[in-house]
Amino acid sequence: MKIARFRNIVLPAVTAFWVFSATAQTERSISLSEAMQMAIKNSGALHIANAQVQEAVAASKQAKDNRLPDLKVSASYLRLNSPDVTLKVKLGSSNSKGNPVSVSEASYALGNLSVPVFGGFRIKYGIESAQLLEAAARLDVEQQKEAILQNAVDGYEILFKAQKTVELLRENLKSQEQRVSDFTNLQNNGVLALNDLLKAKLQKSNIELTLMDAESNLRMTRVNMCLLLGLPENTVLTTDSSIFKFKTEVGSVADWEQTAFRNRKDMASLMQREKASEVAIKAAKGEYYPGLAVTGGYIAANVPGLLTVSNAVNVGIGLQYNVSSLWKTPAKIESAKARLIEIQANQSILSDGVRLQINQAYEAYMLAVKKIDVFVLAIDQAEENYRISKNKYDNKLLTLTELIDAEVALLQTRINHAEAKADAYAAYKKLQTTAGVLLDEK
Repeated sequence: MKIARFRNIVLPAVTAFWVFSATAQTERSISLSEAMQMAIKNSGALHIANAQVQEAVAASKQAKDNRLPDLKVSASYLRLNSPDVTLKVKLGSSNSKGNPVSVSEASYALGNLSVPVFGGFRIKYGIESAQLLEAAARLDVEQQKEAILQNAVDGYEILFKAQKTVELLRENLKSQEQRVSDFTNLQNNGVLALNDLLKAKLQKSNIELTLMDAESNLRMTRVNMCLLLGLPENTVLTTDSSIFKFKTEVGSVADWEQTAFRNRKDMASLMQREKASEVAIKAAKGEYYPGLAVTGGYIAANVPGLLTVSNAVNVGIGLQYNVSSLWKTPAKIESAKARLIEIQANQSILSDGVRLQINQAYEAYMLAVKKIDVFVLAIDQAEENYRISKNKYDNKLLTLTELIDAEVALLQTRINHAEAKADAYAAYKKLQTTAGVLLDEK
């Protein structure tokens, strides 16, 4: 009675829980183009890169602001301790006869305006350098976008392969279940040996275990993809296999190298930084020159009982030269030159790296295309082999083990063919990324 009551209470609750869990998962079919757009939108790394661009824009604006006038205003009010003040010079007042003057407070206000005219080209080169670094930061963002898009392509490929593997295994499992059912009937009627039935059941168990691993891998792949795209991690993503098309004629390696040298954002970014370093050398040399500015000022002061100053306006030209720049500037110039040499060395390393990456990506793509041709032929061979094996088994000329081997070979070949198509597509996208043109065909 207690057991029956337990079942009546617990089993409906468990069933409701699993139904709720199933409905909580949202199934969504997503195209590669949509996945790439969502990856761009939700990338934290890209947000950081955009923030660095904003920082570079602000630095460029600060450099331009150095051309603007400097205006400083100050004012003070002072309480004094009643000092004795004796004027030694007649100023024409009744109290200017050398008599002590009592002063207990004072106030004054100053205003100074300075408009730079010449600063040893430091302002000019500072603006130019900041603008070049801003351009380099923007190119870094483009480079980051291509890396994010490539991650989306790779993730989509892995998801497709995991999904396709599960589909093929489920189809095969249905065949195994049907075989076990047929063999069970035959064995019950005394037509089939128990040993063959056990082999069929063993093969079904093996496929079930393989399917369990594949489904687990698919679930984790979906979680990773959801995190990459900014989706709830319980979203059941499905892919579109129709996008896995590839080109057989893609040009030569030399063509792709030239394309990379024209379009790689990291190479263009280094070029901008090289120009900025050259400008930085000129700016450092500007330390040798004096600074020239137009100046103006206003002074007002009031010392009760002593003096009042108002409308004291001055205009002039100010010249400033830091003599220590004669022995301090050479070190700054050498430091700027060292940075230029470092960037040029990085350019040389990157140039060699691009050539190597292009060759690797090109070879990987051509190999992937060739594998597809091999797997297409392999499928035909595996299907024919299975057909012949099935006929021989039906005519008692082949053992069940040999038939199962032919069946497994056909299943594996189909999986390999599906994966090869995805690999070829991803390899072509990798070639585009390496050449810096993935964004153009997003």
